[in-house]
Amino acid sequence: MGHDHAHADSTTNRSRLVAAIAIIATILVVELVGAWVSGSLSLLADAGHMLSDLTGLVIALVATIVAARPATDRQTFGYQRAEVFGALINALILIAVAVSVLLEGVARLVEPSSGEVQSLPMLVVAVIGLVANLAALWILRGGRESSINMRGAYLEVLGDLLGSIAVIIAAVVILLTGFAQADAIASLAIAAMIVPRAWALLRDVVHVLSESAPSDTDVQEIRDHLIGTDGVVAVHDVHVWQITSGQPVFSAHVVVEQRVFALGGTGELLDRLGSCLHDHFDVEHSTFQLEPEEHASHEESHHR
Repeated sequence: MGHDHAHADSTTNRSRLVAAIAIIATILVVELVGAWVSGSLSLLADAGHMLSDLTGLVIALVATIVAARPATDRQTFGYQRAEVFGALINALILIAVAVSVLLEGVARLVEPSSGEVQSLPMLVVAVIGLVANLAALWILRGGRESSINMRGAYLEVLGDLLGSIAVIIAAVVILLTGFAQADAIASLAIAAMIVPRAWALLRDVVHVLSESAPSDTDVQEIRDHLIGTDGVVAVHDVHVWQITSGQPVFSAHVVVEQRVFALGGTGELLDRLGSCLHDHFDVEHSTFQLEPEEHASHEESHHR
């Protein structure tokens, strides 16, 4: 059932990404034309941001397709980690966009452009971009909790939504007051909002790739649950890591009373241990090495 559910999630996420890519690609063209007609540099910058979003979404789509490939003797866990690499590229794109927007914003603030900006067409196109980004966010929102890759795609579009809002505000200010430096201030606001989100995504990626225990997993609590199982004496060499977001993997050495082996109860014990992890901690992949009490003393070291 877990595999079927994961496959359904992957197919749904792929459909979400295709729809979002179609929306973003269309609005990218609209923004480029709008920037050319209005002469707005901020709208052109937002189109550049939109292009980075489109690139990130295509990368995310490719990652979901690769991740759906079955496991092999070489890739024993399958290709699910492709989603993590896709999220890594997305995070780097977000950071690059934030830095470029920051530099451009400072440059405009220090040295305002002398070119005249037609704020009305700039406003109209920015509003269209805002509506399109809201539609894309609505499509992607369902997959952001189940997949680090989908969360990266969601943050890409969220960043562009912030860009559209900033362009709208700048256009309104210029339209009403003629204050051209509103563009620069809006650009700095965009950079300030993108960086924390990009950093959080990058941190999650590093967490998975470094094979740290999932942040919402209490390893000591798992150990206590297993030790509380009838017939279990001790648990050591515990390892918890993630293949990708929401796919934790667990392994441990379990010291078992001799009577369990004598009565042929190891199979039943393994079932109970696996069910404990699945039901209480949502761990699908678990591996246990059962050891009789006298064998445990032969272990060279007991790693916590």
